[in-house]
Amino acid sequence: MLELLLPLHVIGGRGDLPVPLWLAIYSASAAVVVSFFALAAFWSTPRFEVTAGMALARLTRIVDNRTTRGVLKLAGVVALALLLGAAWFGNSEPALNPAPTWLYVWIWVGIIPLSLICGPIWRLANPLRTIAGLARRSSYRTLPAGIAYWPAVAGLAGFLWLELAYPDGSEPLVVAILVSLYALVNVAAGIVYGPAWFGIGDSFEVYAEVLARLSPFGRGADGRLELRNPLAGLATMPQQPGIVGLLCLLLGSTAFDGISRWSVWSQRTGELSRTQHILVYTLGLTAAVAVVSAVFVLAARTTGSTRVRQAVGVAGLPGAFVHSLVPIAIGYAVAHYFSFAMFQGQEGVLLATDPFGRGWDLLGTSGMRIDYAFLRTGLIAGVQIGAIVLGHVLGVVSAHDRAAELFRRRQLRRAQYPMLAAMVALTAGGIALVTAS
Repeated sequence: MLELLLPLHVIGGRGDLPVPLWLAIYSASAAVVVSFFALAAFWSTPRFEVTAGMALARLTRIVDNRTTRGVLKLAGVVALALLLGAAWFGNSEPALNPAPTWLYVWIWVGIIPLSLICGPIWRLANPLRTIAGLARRSSYRTLPAGIAYWPAVAGLAGFLWLELAYPDGSEPLVVAILVSLYALVNVAAGIVYGPAWFGIGDSFEVYAEVLARLSPFGRGADGRLELRNPLAGLATMPQQPGIVGLLCLLLGSTAFDGISRWSVWSQRTGELSRTQHILVYTLGLTAAVAVVSAVFVLAARTTGSTRVRQAVGVAGLPGAFVHSLVPIAIGYAVAHYFSFAMFQGQEGVLLATDPFGRGWDLLGTSGMRIDYAFLRTGLIAGVQIGAIVLGHVLGVVSAHDRAAELFRRRQLRRAQYPMLAAMVALTAGGIALVTAS
């Protein structure tokens, strides 16, 4: 993990469980199993795929108003300019420059609550989409066939590698170069391929759109905003091969984040040279993603040993069930980043008083320090476990509803045993990762 953020990222939770670790794992796993058998007994037909939301005509008019969209676009461009300005021209010390915190906390972690609460709002405020749109063209090139979401997966892999494996990822200059190159590549692609590029190639927009599927606000078939069952919105997620890679990458990287903060890991990697550190952490990250991917894909394909009653999409059964990983990924993210966001997020405000290292005090917060006392470690641990359990229970519900669509009633329970085993394994592993020291 980043040198600047590591001490804050691990505050709370580890070794501070209000119950023994074994009891937390057994209880959480039992909650997943009980949920599964309850669903198998009382939920035999799909419900989410046919659920319609309540149209929000007035809210649609407000959100789609040119003034509202203009304000959102301006806010996005200003935020990008401030981030780049602070990264390029601010203090060279990571602890005195707000850019790393703005990127890794306010944006990367902040996307989660923003998308869950507001729905697909990132697309409206995306500064890269706005800048590319300034270059008016009468026609655009067609996206390459079969590209799916793989450009977004590649970009996300690079970002996560920088965050988790590269030792200087918190350096302002590194942040400046990363954000600048990322912006240039995506703006150029947006100019060539048009707005369609950002829906498959901009990692942050694709990530935000995936999260927004679990929001109570979404767009209906007629394009209007609607209030819906979040799980019904999740069921509409496109079944593309790249989306499976995206979710497995998110889960695997979060798992490695937990592994890399184990004392046994840090003891064995603490004396590595810079090159060795990069190599070992890269291999560890790759292995974690590979294991999570293998568990999910194997479970999904084993589920397919039972005959389905209708055709699945181009991504096969892994694509059919991949939407069930979204609440799990959110649960893992909340468990790993909750204390980090609550504490390091304050630093983003405190450092914003002098974003360019000129000795200013724009917000009157100079000399103030992070308040570490406002959250108790027991509360943090409770949030961590609760997020993982809730995420997996929602994942089980989503997977079961899809299975009810794909399999006949008499096959329904047996067909899902492989996915249940995977869910239990991920639940137990997730709790162990965020609590073991």
